[in-house]
Amino acid sequence: MANYYTDNPDIKFNLERVDLCRLADLLEDDYSAAKESDYAPENSEDARDNYLNICELAGELCAGPITERARQIDREGNRCENGRVIYHPLVRENLRDFKRAQLMGISLAREYGGLNMPQVIKVAVLEMVSRADASLMNLVGLQDIAETIEEFGSEEQKRKYVPPLANGDATGAMILTEPDSGSDLQSVRLRAIPPADGNDQGVWHLNGVKRFITNGNGDTLLVLARSEEGTVDGRGLSMFVCSKDDSVQIRRIENKLGIHGSPTCDMVFNNTPAYLIGQRKRGLIKYVMSLMNGARIGVSAQALGIAEAAYRMAREYAETRVQFGKSIVEFPAVYEMLTNMKIQIEAGRLLLYETSKVVDLFKIPNARIQQTGTRPDRELKQTIRYYERLASVLTPFSKYFNSEMCNRVAYDGIQVMGGSGFMKDYNMERYYRDARITNIYEGTSQLQIVGAIGGILSGTLNTIFDDFVAREYPGKFNELTTEAKSMVPLLYEAIEFVKQKKDSGYTDLVARRLVDMALDLYISILFLDCLERDEQKVSRAEIWVRDAKLRVEQNHGFILGNRTQVIDLHKEIIG
Repeated sequence: MANYYTDNPDIKFNLERVDLCRLADLLEDDYSAAKESDYAPENSEDARDNYLNICELAGELCAGPITERARQIDREGNRCENGRVIYHPLVRENLRDFKRAQLMGISLAREYGGLNMPQVIKVAVLEMVSRADASLMNLVGLQDIAETIEEFGSEEQKRKYVPPLANGDATGAMILTEPDSGSDLQSVRLRAIPPADGNDQGVWHLNGVKRFITNGNGDTLLVLARSEEGTVDGRGLSMFVCSKDDSVQIRRIENKLGIHGSPTCDMVFNNTPAYLIGQRKRGLIKYVMSLMNGARIGVSAQALGIAEAAYRMAREYAETRVQFGKSIVEFPAVYEMLTNMKIQIEAGRLLLYETSKVVDLFKIPNARIQQTGTRPDRELKQTIRYYERLASVLTPFSKYFNSEMCNRVAYDGIQVMGGSGFMKDYNMERYYRDARITNIYEGTSQLQIVGAIGGILSGTLNTIFDDFVAREYPGKFNELTTEAKSMVPLLYEAIEFVKQKKDSGYTDLVARRLVDMALDLYISILFLDCLERDEQKVSRAEIWVRDAKLRVEQNHGFILGNRTQVIDLHKEIIG
């Protein structure tokens, strides 16, 4: 029987690499929950087995009915009637299947009906979902909404809203974007009218318009709204939770290039009752940033799944397509494309799963501190802070790299298949269409660079890079590791040059190149750390490191070339 987990050993390799037992120990503490719940693990090995069983269950579901339904859903889509979204019947079946399989609350606390599993398990499942049907990821992947309520909501809000999301009785949506507020969320105008009695914990009312809302018809809505009269920036915004009712109208479903199974809604709030999440005026600077970071990891998994599907179809086609008397996979022009596709995908998986682990390493201890009310000692506070800062760089890294990689892989997939790839007879054109949104929503690639550059300039990754330079690898890898280590001084020199220049315009101009340099180096380290675990990674590492070094040298040369005049040339060219 087909299974998207068992047919892709690189998923299990990455899950084992991030040390599931360590994450289980963090999540379960002393494993005392096993005395009260039949579903709680008794020890770390029991937890690890549960995690992998969930992946295998999801892999079978995705390779079977989810994949079989995807083309029809893409072709027919959902519809909007009388201000309500009507899911395609096969979308409803998909959601029912995920509910029956108990896969809707993977990372949510057991206390609220979740499976209490690490982020990396959710990521693995979302990758497989996206390989089957990228649009479905936008529905089952909205567990970030429940996570946000669980992290910042009141106990009453947690018990009301999280269990239905965890068990699949409800779907959710994050309601951020407006017609004139895309990436610039500070300019959000939807109004939140405070309770008449002045009690912030009472019923607020929301009025205004939102646009480009993924699954805006969800049952539980997290809404960014302007709570402070007279403000015009992010300091006047708060986060609210509300339930879908007749005061929320869907004006239309957007007619999109791809992900047709996921309704993207234009919606109106007409005095909708809502409740404040957390504190006033912290909606954008704290709660949305947390919500968006979770969503960005989900989109990174979505992009990875699409890329995996595109690569596999291209490889299968190349093996069976005969031209000039032999399979086209035997031609260097084709097998070089396929090789690069596979290496890029494995690089993206290393990066994403590592990012998910790092997120767990600060979120799990934070949650326990909040739950128990204990005061962390200095060492624990420093550890949490370190992983939180690291996640603030790795999260935009993952979103940027995987979404751009996904688009390249889908593009090359069509190229491998030639005219056949352009036809709707094959799924490749759907992968190509679905891929395009991944480097736009939840923050464009350009915004991910903005998100990552501060950490690079401040040295957030320097400890990792310095430890790598000092580390001894087995002698047979000396040549390869020496090449990788030679990138470190090039990156440091480029960073120092930009900092000394003290020119914000030039920093903005070269930010992408600095991010690319840091990414090439960081992924090189991840590949090299795999060499003793899996012999197959040696060939991947050799190609990745040598190509990465060339890119790093090129970007280093551009940055130190001090091409300030390029800014003026750009302005001249585009008028």
